[in-house]
Amino acid sequence: MHIEVIANIGEARSDEFLHKTVIVIDVLRATSTIITALMNGSRGVVPVDTVIKAKELAKEDDLLGGERYCKKIPGFDFGNSPLEYTREAVHGKRIILTTTNGTRGIQKAIKADRVLAGAIINGRASALAAIELKRDTVIVCAGTQDVFSLEDGICAGLILDEIADLLGEPHMITNDFGLAMRGCYLEAKSHLFETILACSNGKKMKKSGFLADVELCSKMNLTDCVPVLEHDQMVPYGR
Repeated sequence: MHIEVIANIGEARSDEFLHKTVIVIDVLRATSTIITALMNGSRGVVPVDTVIKAKELAKEDDLLGGERYCKKIPGFDFGNSPLEYTREAVHGKRIILTTTNGTRGIQKAIKADRVLAGAIINGRASALAAIELKRDTVIVCAGTQDVFSLEDGICAGLILDEIADLLGEPHMITNDFGLAMRGCYLEAKSHLFETILACSNGKKMKKSGFLADVELCSKMNLTDCVPVLEHDQMVPYGR
């Protein structure tokens, strides 16, 4: 199985995703939030690029979620903290979500055969889903403003390591960046929270009052829920 890892959205080329599985990663925090919302019973999360598009798509019973530069969008029901998307708040509801980086990455991947949302909290489940789909796979690290973010790279390394474990080492082939990220993950796996807290985005989250988000988003393999894009919304894979 061949898996290419791309460092940020700016380096991703939509036409190269044809006939492939794409796993979009935005650990802090979009994909972690989408996973959490679906875990807690949301009937679907619609990822969109812009605030205007989110407002246009929202129907009477929908919930609006999103952020710009870590801040909740005025008039929206939620920001981008996974801790906001509780079962009581989202069960049975459709959520329209727009974020600075993660939802843009999902939109950029729509030409792929399948688009999955990966994070540290569902790393092994993402690996299993990619294997089951039996396609060459591209892991897209969302990054921040088209600049690489280490927490996304570490998550890519986690998924690669899980695939190698599940398939057997000789059957997992990746690019040089993927090899480097797997090495980063193996170095950091015993102290993931501390490593991610030391990253640029981890520091920013702590300064902005989101330390609990960093802690949650650093927990490995917390859930088997893997969001997959069906038509215009993310739903649990295998539902």
